[in-house]
Amino acid sequence: MVKLSMHEDLPFDEETTPPRVSTGDLPRRDEIRQIVTDAYERYRSNDSGTVAGYIPVLAKASPDLFGIAVVGPWGRSFEIGDVAARFSIQSVAKPFVFALVCDTLGYEEARLRLGVNSTGFPFNSLMAVELNDARTMNPLVNAGAIATTSLAPGATSEEKWESIRERLSRFAGRQLTMNAEVYASESATNMRNQGIAHLLKSYERLYFDPDEATDIYTRQCSLEVTVHDLAVMAATLANGGVNPVTGEPVLRPGVCRRVLAVMASAGLYELSGDWLYQVGVPGKSGVSGGIVTVSPGKGGLATYSPPLDAAGNSIRGQLATKYLAERLGLNLFSSVPAEGSPPRI
Repeated sequence: MVKLSMHEDLPFDEETTPPRVSTGDLPRRDEIRQIVTDAYERYRSNDSGTVAGYIPVLAKASPDLFGIAVVGPWGRSFEIGDVAARFSIQSVAKPFVFALVCDTLGYEEARLRLGVNSTGFPFNSLMAVELNDARTMNPLVNAGAIATTSLAPGATSEEKWESIRERLSRFAGRQLTMNAEVYASESATNMRNQGIAHLLKSYERLYFDPDEATDIYTRQCSLEVTVHDLAVMAATLANGGVNPVTGEPVLRPGVCRRVLAVMASAGLYELSGDWLYQVGVPGKSGVSGGIVTVSPGKGGLATYSPPLDAAGNSIRGQLATKYLAERLGLNLFSSVPAEGSPPRI
């Protein structure tokens, strides 16, 4: 991997010299509740899109399901709709498994092994592997995600799986379990991912047995969550790695900002630039209909609605997220001109 000036170490230790941060606040409780309700009522009747069918069990999901959850940095939640509905986490697991690997190996070693740049290709592209010398361009497309899974702590597949399940459970603040029906359905149809894993192995960019790594990856995608779980997980990334509901430290703060940087640049795959341009918040989507977005210091937002657009992203989820990012002040790039006299230095 090319060594660039931006990769040079800082002249101080981030752990002992924490960076200055600039964060804001969410609106008042009653205002948040009203804004979330407005978003739900505005988009609940949108019946466009199609439920994912390439994984047979996902095709069974009701297209009418729609839920929104916002969790702030103190753990207070604002929810509406089908917030208790359970669904498989799918690709929304990717940034959280990447966070685990960064926390284990160090974020610089993780960057060297996995990459952090957008591919510009769809999530399951073989061409992206072949055309890029780094092979695994980032941990949020399937190739990079399978490689990330192969780096999870543990000497055996069961140890690796348990380390992933345990860490994602800490993100959610409760014990997560795998949906056996989803796992069986995906295992019967994941030949492309198996091929990606073996291709990566041939380039020495996979770090465990390819078949076992693919199986663990399939299990992590089959973890069952609610939209509330996803909002808590997102809020943990927004809260410097501390779960705002349980108060438990899940990650080191330095890991959080690296994970969010990759989410911003690659969380919506080849449409990540459009997402950041329109919404302005790091996000990650999954084909079961979940979307998480993270506004550092403010909180986490999650939506769930199974009907997807042509790119495989929840239609209601995108609309609601864009609306809420604007109304709740989540956009990272929003600013206002300075007013008054300059401060005295």
